[in-house]
Amino acid sequence: MKNIIITLVLALLSSSMLFAQEEAETEKKVDKPVRTPWESGTLINHQTSVTQYKNTLEMLISHRFGPMENGISDVFGIMAPGANIRIGFNYTILDNVSVGFGTNSQKKYQDFQLKYTPLEQTRENTIPVSVTLFGNAAINAQDETVFGNSYEFSDRMSYFSELIVGRKFNDWLSMQASVNFSHFNAVDSLMDHDKIGIGFGGRIKFSPQSSLTFEGGIPLQIESISEQTDFYYNHKMHFSIGYEVSTSTHAFQIFVSNGIGIVPQELYMFNDAEWDAKSIRFGFNITRLWNF
Repeated sequence: MKNIIITLVLALLSSSMLFAQEEAETEKKVDKPVRTPWESGTLINHQTSVTQYKNTLEMLISHRFGPMENGISDVFGIMAPGANIRIGFNYTILDNVSVGFGTNSQKKYQDFQLKYTPLEQTRENTIPVSVTLFGNAAINAQDETVFGNSYEFSDRMSYFSELIVGRKFNDWLSMQASVNFSHFNAVDSLMDHDKIGIGFGGRIKFSPQSSLTFEGGIPLQIESISEQTDFYYNHKMHFSIGYEVSTSTHAFQIFVSNGIGIVPQELYMFNDAEWDAKSIRFGFNITRLWNF
Protein backbone atom coordinates (compact mmCIF):
# COMPACT_ATOMS: atom_id res chain seq x y z
CA MET A 1 0.00 0.00 0.00
CA LYS A 2 2.84 2.35 0.95
CA ASN A 3 4.50 1.78 -2.41
CA ILE A 4 1.22 2.45 -4.20
CA ILE A 5 0.76 5.77 -2.36
CA ILE A 6 4.33 6.82 -3.13
CA THR A 7 3.82 5.92 -6.79
CA LEU A 8 0.60 7.97 -6.96
CA VAL A 9 2.25 10.98 -5.30
CA LEU A 10 5.19 10.82 -7.69
CA ALA A 11 2.83 10.52 -10.65
CA LEU A 12 0.84 13.55 -9.52
CA LEU A 13 3.98 15.59 -8.96
CA SER A 14 5.42 14.68 -12.32
CA SER A 15 2.16 15.46 -14.11
CA SER A 16 1.93 18.81 -12.29
CA MET A 17 5.50 19.66 -13.30
CA LEU A 18 4.78 18.64 -16.88
CA PHE A 19 1.64 20.78 -16.94
CA ALA A 20 3.52 23.75 -15.47
CA GLN A 21 6.24 23.34 -18.10
CA GLU A 22 3.68 23.21 -20.91
CA GLU A 23 1.93 26.27 -19.50
CA ALA A 24 5.22 28.16 -19.29
CA GLU A 25 6.01 27.26 -22.90
CA THR A 26 2.55 28.47 -23.92
CA GLU A 27 3.11 31.76 -22.10
CA LYS A 28 6.43 32.18 -23.87
CA LYS A 29 4.64 31.90 -27.19
CA VAL A 30 2.27 34.79 -26.39
CA ASP A 31 3.19 37.64 -28.74
CA LYS A 32 2.90 40.79 -26.61
CA PRO A 33 2.47 44.37 -27.92
CA VAL A 34 5.66 46.29 -28.71
CA ARG A 35 6.99 48.58 -25.99
CA THR A 36 6.42 52.35 -26.33
CA PRO A 37 6.00 52.77 -30.09
CA TRP A 38 5.30 56.42 -29.18
CA GLU A 39 6.09 58.33 -26.00
CA SER A 40 2.68 60.01 -25.88
CA GLY A 41 -0.85 59.70 -27.23
CA THR A 42 -0.19 62.93 -29.16
CA LEU A 43 2.52 63.72 -31.70
CA ILE A 44 2.59 67.56 -31.97
CA ASN A 45 -0.71 68.16 -33.85
CA HIS A 46 -1.76 64.56 -34.50
CA GLN A 47 -2.92 61.62 -32.44
CA THR A 48 -0.60 58.62 -32.30
CA SER A 49 -1.57 54.95 -32.35
CA VAL A 50 -1.00 54.77 -28.56
CA THR A 51 -4.01 54.44 -26.26
CA GLN A 52 -3.02 54.55 -22.59
CA TYR A 53 -3.56 51.63 -20.19
CA LYS A 54 -7.02 51.12 -18.69
CA ASN A 55 -7.86 53.52 -15.82
CA THR A 56 -5.21 56.04 -16.89
CA LEU A 57 -6.00 59.77 -16.76
CA GLU A 58 -4.06 61.84 -19.27
CA MET A 59 -3.78 65.63 -19.03
CA LEU A 60 -2.54 67.49 -22.10
CA ILE A 61 -1.58 71.18 -22.27
CA SER A 62 -0.94 72.44 -25.81
CA HIS A 63 0.31 75.92 -26.67
CA ARG A 64 1.07 77.71 -29.93
CA PHE A 65 2.83 81.09 -29.78
CA GLY A 66 2.50 83.89 -32.34
CA PRO A 67 4.34 83.93 -35.70
CA MET A 68 8.07 84.65 -35.79
CA GLU A 69 7.83 87.36 -38.47
CA ASN A 70 8.85 90.24 -36.16
CA GLY A 71 12.04 88.52 -35.04
CA ILE A 72 13.70 89.54 -31.80
CA SER A 73 11.27 92.44 -31.17
CA ASP A 74 8.70 90.00 -29.77
CA VAL A 75 11.18 87.18 -28.99
CA PHE A 76 10.41 85.37 -32.25
CA GLY A 77 6.69 85.17 -31.57
CA ILE A 78 6.81 84.18 -27.91
CA MET A 79 5.54 87.63 -26.85
CA ALA A 80 3.44 88.17 -29.99
CA PRO A 81 -0.37 88.26 -30.11
CA GLY A 82 -2.28 85.46 -31.78
CA ALA A 83 -1.33 82.60 -29.44
CA ASN A 84 -3.55 79.53 -29.05
CA ILE A 85 -3.85 77.17 -26.08
CA ARG A 86 -5.79 74.01 -25.32
CA ILE A 87 -6.16 72.07 -22.06
CA GLY A 88 -7.58 68.57 -22.32
CA PHE A 89 -8.21 65.45 -20.25
CA ASN A 90 -8.51 61.88 -21.56
CA TYR A 91 -9.47 58.81 -19.56
CA THR A 92 -9.02 55.20 -20.69
CA ILE A 93 -12.29 53.53 -19.75
CA LEU A 94 -11.59 50.11 -21.31
CA ASP A 95 -8.58 48.33 -22.75
CA ASN A 96 -7.59 50.41 -25.80
CA VAL A 97 -10.59 52.78 -25.50
CA SER A 98 -10.34 56.35 -24.19
CA VAL A 99 -12.70 59.32 -24.02
CA GLY A 100 -11.72 62.95 -23.59
CA PHE A 101 -12.69 66.60 -23.36
CA GLY A 102 -10.74 69.77 -24.11
CA THR A 103 -11.22 73.52 -24.14
CA ASN A 104 -9.46 75.72 -26.67
CA SER A 105 -8.86 79.48 -26.80
CA GLN A 106 -9.15 79.61 -30.59
CA LYS A 107 -12.83 80.17 -31.42
CA LYS A 108 -13.51 78.89 -27.88
CA TYR A 109 -13.76 75.31 -29.13
CA GLN A 110 -15.08 72.76 -26.62
CA ASP A 111 -14.24 69.33 -28.03
CA PHE A 112 -15.23 65.79 -27.07
CA GLN A 113 -13.18 62.89 -28.39
CA LEU A 114 -13.08 59.10 -28.61
CA LYS A 115 -10.04 56.94 -29.40
CA TYR A 116 -9.91 53.19 -30.00
CA THR A 117 -6.97 50.94 -30.92
CA PRO A 118 -8.39 47.61 -32.18
CA LEU A 119 -4.98 46.30 -33.31
CA GLU A 120 -1.60 46.71 -31.60
CA GLN A 121 1.71 45.84 -33.24
CA THR A 122 3.32 42.84 -31.55
CA ARG A 123 6.95 42.09 -30.76
CA GLU A 124 7.14 39.02 -33.02
CA ASN A 125 5.24 40.73 -35.84
CA THR A 126 2.20 38.51 -35.55
CA ILE A 127 0.45 41.85 -35.99
CA PRO A 128 2.88 44.05 -37.98
CA VAL A 129 1.18 47.43 -37.44
CA SER A 130 -1.03 49.25 -34.97
CA VAL A 131 -4.44 50.51 -36.13
CA THR A 132 -6.25 53.31 -34.31
CA LEU A 133 -9.57 55.05 -34.85
CA PHE A 134 -10.01 58.61 -33.59
CA GLY A 135 -12.93 61.01 -33.72
CA ASN A 136 -14.14 64.21 -32.14
CA ALA A 137 -17.05 66.63 -32.08
CA ALA A 138 -16.29 70.29 -31.36
CA ILE A 139 -18.54 73.18 -30.38
CA ASN A 140 -17.58 76.72 -31.43
CA ALA A 141 -18.55 78.69 -28.31
CA GLN A 142 -18.06 82.21 -29.70
CA ASP A 143 -20.86 84.75 -29.45
CA GLU A 144 -23.75 83.85 -31.75
CA THR A 145 -23.32 87.11 -33.69
CA VAL A 146 -20.33 85.60 -35.53
CA PHE A 147 -22.67 83.08 -37.19
CA GLY A 148 -24.92 85.63 -38.94
CA ASN A 149 -28.63 86.38 -38.83
CA SER A 150 -29.91 82.88 -39.49
CA TYR A 151 -28.08 81.43 -36.49
CA GLU A 152 -28.87 77.93 -35.23
CA PHE A 153 -27.00 76.00 -32.54
CA SER A 154 -26.01 73.34 -35.09
CA ASP A 155 -23.91 76.01 -36.85
CA ARG A 156 -21.43 75.71 -33.97
CA MET A 157 -20.69 72.03 -34.62
CA SER A 158 -17.73 70.52 -36.44
CA TYR A 159 -16.47 66.93 -36.63
CA PHE A 160 -13.28 65.03 -37.32
CA SER A 161 -12.59 61.32 -37.87
CA GLU A 162 -9.29 59.58 -38.60
CA LEU A 163 -7.81 56.17 -39.31
CA ILE A 164 -4.19 55.86 -38.14
CA VAL A 165 -1.75 53.09 -39.09
CA GLY A 166 1.57 53.05 -37.25
CA ARG A 167 4.64 50.86 -36.97
CA LYS A 168 7.66 50.75 -34.68
CA PHE A 169 10.46 49.61 -37.00
CA ASN A 170 13.14 49.29 -34.33
CA ASP A 171 14.18 50.78 -30.99
CA TRP A 172 14.82 54.22 -32.51
CA LEU A 173 12.35 54.65 -35.38
CA SER A 174 8.53 54.79 -35.36
CA MET A 175 6.37 56.01 -38.26
CA GLN A 176 2.66 56.44 -38.90
CA ALA A 177 0.26 57.54 -41.64
CA SER A 178 -3.40 58.47 -41.51
CA VAL A 179 -6.41 59.42 -43.58
CA ASN A 180 -9.02 61.75 -42.13
CA PHE A 181 -12.30 63.54 -42.77
CA SER A 182 -13.33 66.97 -41.46
CA HIS A 183 -16.82 68.48 -41.53
CA PHE A 184 -18.13 71.91 -40.48
CA ASN A 185 -21.87 72.52 -40.35
CA ALA A 186 -21.40 76.21 -41.16
CA VAL A 187 -18.68 77.69 -43.40
CA ASP A 188 -18.22 80.67 -45.69
CA SER A 189 -20.41 80.46 -48.81
CA LEU A 190 -17.35 79.96 -51.03
CA MET A 191 -15.97 77.04 -49.00
CA ASP A 192 -16.73 73.33 -48.85
CA HIS A 193 -18.26 71.88 -45.71
CA ASP A 194 -16.10 68.76 -45.99
CA LYS A 195 -12.38 68.12 -46.33
CA ILE A 196 -10.43 64.88 -46.77
CA GLY A 197 -6.79 64.90 -45.67
CA ILE A 198 -3.82 62.64 -45.17
CA GLY A 199 -1.38 62.84 -42.28
CA PHE A 200 2.05 61.45 -41.46
CA GLY A 201 4.49 61.51 -38.57
CA GLY A 202 7.64 60.00 -37.17
CA ARG A 203 9.89 59.71 -34.14
CA ILE A 204 13.67 59.23 -34.20
CA LYS A 205 14.84 58.25 -30.73
CA PHE A 206 18.49 59.04 -29.96
CA SER A 207 18.58 58.44 -26.18
CA PRO A 208 16.38 56.62 -23.63
CA GLN A 209 14.38 59.82 -22.97
CA SER A 210 14.94 62.02 -26.04
CA SER A 211 13.66 61.98 -29.61
CA LEU A 212 13.44 64.08 -32.75
CA THR A 213 9.86 64.27 -34.00
CA PHE A 214 8.06 65.45 -37.12
CA GLU A 215 4.52 65.39 -38.45
CA GLY A 216 2.36 66.99 -41.10
CA GLY A 217 -1.01 67.00 -42.77
CA ILE A 218 -2.10 67.59 -46.36
CA PRO A 219 -5.67 68.75 -47.12
CA LEU A 220 -6.67 67.29 -50.45
CA GLN A 221 -8.35 69.30 -53.20
CA ILE A 222 -10.77 66.75 -54.68
CA GLU A 223 -12.92 68.38 -57.34
CA SER A 224 -15.33 65.45 -57.65
CA ILE A 225 -16.60 65.92 -54.08
CA SER A 226 -16.38 69.72 -53.97
CA GLU A 227 -19.43 71.94 -53.68
CA GLN A 228 -17.60 74.73 -55.56
CA THR A 229 -16.70 75.13 -59.21
CA ASP A 230 -13.48 76.90 -58.20
CA PHE A 231 -11.35 76.45 -55.09
CA TYR A 232 -11.62 79.86 -53.46
CA TYR A 233 -9.90 78.95 -50.20
CA ASN A 234 -6.37 77.64 -50.74
CA HIS A 235 -5.82 75.22 -47.85
CA LYS A 236 -2.15 74.80 -46.99
CA MET A 237 -0.24 71.81 -45.75
CA HIS A 238 0.90 72.05 -42.13
CA PHE A 239 4.26 70.67 -41.07
CA SER A 240 6.07 70.55 -37.73
CA ILE A 241 9.45 69.40 -36.49
CA GLY A 242 10.52 69.23 -32.87
CA TYR A 243 12.20 67.65 -29.87
CA GLU A 244 10.57 65.37 -27.29
CA VAL A 245 11.75 64.33 -23.83
CA SER A 246 9.79 61.79 -21.80
CA THR A 247 9.59 59.78 -18.59
CA SER A 248 7.14 57.05 -17.57
CA THR A 249 4.49 59.65 -16.63
CA HIS A 250 5.50 62.82 -18.54
CA ALA A 251 6.18 63.82 -22.12
CA PHE A 252 7.32 67.30 -23.17
CA GLN A 253 7.36 68.28 -26.85
CA ILE A 254 8.73 71.57 -28.18
CA PHE A 255 8.56 72.31 -31.90
CA VAL A 256 8.15 74.78 -34.74
CA SER A 257 5.05 74.60 -36.93
CA ASN A 258 3.18 76.60 -39.54
CA GLY A 259 -0.18 75.62 -38.04
CA ILE A 260 -1.95 77.56 -35.29
CA GLY A 261 -4.92 75.20 -34.98
CA ILE A 262 -4.94 72.55 -32.25
CA VAL A 263 -8.37 71.05 -32.92
CA PRO A 264 -7.49 68.94 -36.00
CA GLN A 265 -10.43 69.91 -38.23
CA GLU A 266 -9.39 73.56 -37.82
CA LEU A 267 -5.91 72.71 -39.11
CA TYR A 268 -7.13 70.80 -42.15
CA MET A 269 -9.95 73.18 -43.07
CA PHE A 270 -8.54 76.65 -42.39
CA ASN A 271 -4.73 76.62 -42.29
CA ASP A 272 -3.46 79.23 -44.77
CA ALA A 273 0.10 79.69 -43.47
CA GLU A 274 3.16 78.80 -45.52
CA TRP A 275 6.24 77.08 -44.10
CA ASP A 276 8.42 80.18 -44.05
CA ALA A 277 10.05 82.59 -41.60
CA LYS A 278 6.96 84.81 -41.67
CA SER A 279 4.45 82.14 -40.67
CA ILE A 280 6.13 79.45 -38.55
CA ARG A 281 5.76 79.62 -34.78
CA PHE A 282 7.02 77.91 -31.67
CA GLY A 283 4.76 75.54 -29.75
CA PHE A 284 4.83 72.96 -27.01
CA ASN A 285 2.78 70.05 -25.62
CA ILE A 286 2.96 68.76 -22.04
CA THR A 287 1.45 65.35 -21.23
CA ARG A 288 0.99 64.07 -17.66
CA LEU A 289 -0.35 60.59 -16.77
CA TRP A 290 -2.01 59.30 -13.60
CA ASN A 291 -2.82 55.61 -13.10
CA PHE A 292 -5.72 54.53 -10.90
